[in-house]
Amino acid sequence: MKNVCFFMSTKFWGGGSKLHLEYALEFREKGYNVFLIGNKKGILKEGIENGLKVFSVSGGNRAFLNPVKVKKLINFYKKNSIDTVVFSNSEDVKLGGISAKMANVSNIVYSRGLAVPIKNSFLNRYLFTNVLTHIVANSKETKKTVLKNLSNFLKEDKVKVIYHGIDIHHIDYDKKLKEISREPGKIILGNAGRLTEQKGQKYLIEVAKELKKRKLDFNLYIAGTGVMELEIKEMIKNNNLEKEVIMLGFVKDMEAFMNSIDVFLLSSIWEGFGYVIVEAMIKSKPVVAFNISSNPEIIDQNETGFIVNYDDVTMFADKAELLIKNGELRDKMGSLGKENVIKRFELKERITEFEEYLLK
Repeated sequence: MKNVCFFMSTKFWGGGSKLHLEYALEFREKGYNVFLIGNKKGILKEGIENGLKVFSVSGGNRAFLNPVKVKKLINFYKKNSIDTVVFSNSEDVKLGGISAKMANVSNIVYSRGLAVPIKNSFLNRYLFTNVLTHIVANSKETKKTVLKNLSNFLKEDKVKVIYHGIDIHHIDYDKKLKEISREPGKIILGNAGRLTEQKGQKYLIEVAKELKKRKLDFNLYIAGTGVMELEIKEMIKNNNLEKEVIMLGFVKDMEAFMNSIDVFLLSSIWEGFGYVIVEAMIKSKPVVAFNISSNPEIIDQNETGFIVNYDDVTMFADKAELLIKNGELRDKMGSLGKENVIKRFELKERITEFEEYLLK
């Protein structure tokens, strides 16, 4: 490998974009010639600010049917002698993967982060057997869902599990988010994620309702925007939780957010890899989450946090209450969580594992 390209055409900046950019920067640090393909409204702005070579393209589920876009990418791959291209969503695999195949790119890599089964369609069979040379799953649960419908023609050993890493060497433990205010004795609960059905923030409102009924002194800050924003705000209002639950909107600085809370609550109903859990744990924050998909791969039950049955809101509230009342337990779980992240999710080690897999 010499000329490596990271491809993400989504229009929004989110956790997946952040991870893709981090991988691109780490590969550049390793001495590779790194390019970033993306949408002008998405990842490219960050790429330019970090001095990466960028190439603009707009994607979409049917973009691979556009011969102009395909030709444009083929020319880019050939002109820059791209030998490795890495994708993280299925739409880009179609457009960029097929173009890379036609341009004779050696390594065509799909780093999948969705723990959702893939349709056994003709196009997917072609992509996974004739286009993709490497498939990386960000958790055991994600690998399981990749193989669920494709196992008849996709060998298990072609899908490599490599967890996402976090840069433990450049962390600011002091900066705080100004929007989060702290009153004496009040415990700060936090949640971060897109406001969608998948992320399950509606369950957090039920948890907050239960905690208020128990007369606990807390604030719950929810960071994120999305299609369910109005619905969640309406739930907060209808349950008279305006003083307890605060919607922050989009928060880019997750370090400052995690520094400002005491306990992280993950209400997702599925996750490919709960990277936000790792972000909380490296800041020594205990976590409460549902027992779904990859969460048990990250959280050690009763040691770094609590995993509760989906969708048992009462048990979720029980565990949150335990952490609200017990500062010593918060500190112990938080400390163990940080140690766990350093041992298992250090970014440079995960990047090296990724690199070695591609070089085989």
